[in-house]
Amino acid sequence: MSTALTDGIRVEVRSDFRPDRSDTRQRRWLFTYTVTIRNEGTTPARLVARHWIITDGAGQREEIEGDGVVGRQPRLEAGQAHEYTSFCVLPTSHGSMSGSYRMLRDDGTRFDAEIAPFSLVVPGTLN
Repeated sequence: MSTALTDGIRVEVRSDFRPDRSDTRQRRWLFTYTVTIRNEGTTPARLVARHWIITDGAGQREEIEGDGVVGRQPRLEAGQAHEYTSFCVLPTSHGSMSGSYRMLRDDGTRFDAEIAPFSLVVPGTLN
C-alpha cells in the first residue's frame, strides 16, 4: 500500500494481481488498484484530472493524463472520502505506478495531490 498527504488530501492505494484476468502466454498481466482519496483538511476540493506514470519491469514508462477518475470528478468536503477501483495491464509480471491528481478548491486554487509510488507485482516473482 502507498500513502501520500498533500495540502490536506490523503491518497492511499492498494494493488492486487488478478491471475483470473491475466494471460501470461500473451504477456498480459492484469493488476487492479483501489484508491481512497480523503480530504483531511478544512476546505473542500474537487478532483478534476489525473496524471499516471506507469513503469513496467523492463523499465518502459507510459504516462496517462485525463479528466477525473473513472468518469467522475468527485468533490470532497472536509472529512469526506472517495474510493474507486481501476486496473492496469502490464507486459511484464511486475512494475509500478505513481502520479498525481489535479485538485481544485472553491476559491479557484489548484494543486496536485501526490499519488505515492506503489508496486504491481505477481506474488512470488520478486525476492
